[in-house]
Amino acid sequence: MTDLLPCVEIDSNDSTHSIIWLHGLGADGHDFEPIVDELTLKLPVRFVFPHAPSMPVTVNNGLTMPAWYDIKAAQIDNLQDETGIKKSQQLILALIEREIDRGVKSSNIILAGFSQGGAIALHTGLRYDKPLAGIMGLSTYLPLVESVKKEIHDANRNTPILLAHGAHDPIIPFELAEKTNICLNQLGYASELHPYVMEHSVCPEEIDMISDWINERFT
Repeated sequence: MTDLLPCVEIDSNDSTHSIIWLHGLGADGHDFEPIVDELTLKLPVRFVFPHAPSMPVTVNNGLTMPAWYDIKAAQIDNLQDETGIKKSQQLILALIEREIDRGVKSSNIILAGFSQGGAIALHTGLRYDKPLAGIMGLSTYLPLVESVKKEIHDANRNTPILLAHGAHDPIIPFELAEKTNICLNQLGYASELHPYVMEHSVCPEEIDMISDWINERFT
């Protein structure tokens, strides 16, 4: 049995919907906690913000920090850490199953993430064997593209996928987000990419769009 990650949780009374939201490299579960008050949601939602395990990160001179997987090259989609990505996939699957055990239907769960966390959200959601309400990737990309076709599960074939990205992102180039969206569309997914005039961050206009998208998923 996979041990559950420690998490920051913001719960509403009688929540029947959940969002599992993964932070980026070097951050922790508190990173996106403030966004909850900025979202305008119609239904009570439980937010789960897990803390990634700490590990040495090659591109940061081996410095140990919270990370969902190792980054071995400056070009983030090169020399990908398949073992680390799949290990984090199992950690997130355990959190999804806990929400189901709490009485939340899988179809009322959104899997979300920023940057490295978004990569894990996309990787995990496409392979999950129960339908999700949606998958949201912010300032991110699809890792291990070569294995997607073999490993995707039909349960989430029709799950809406939201991508949002800074047009001037110096960490994960916007072109990589475009490639991700094209790949998902070619695989038949209902994926949409929203560009914003920003770098590797989140902006108010994006938060408004996220609110609308969540409300559409949670009806």
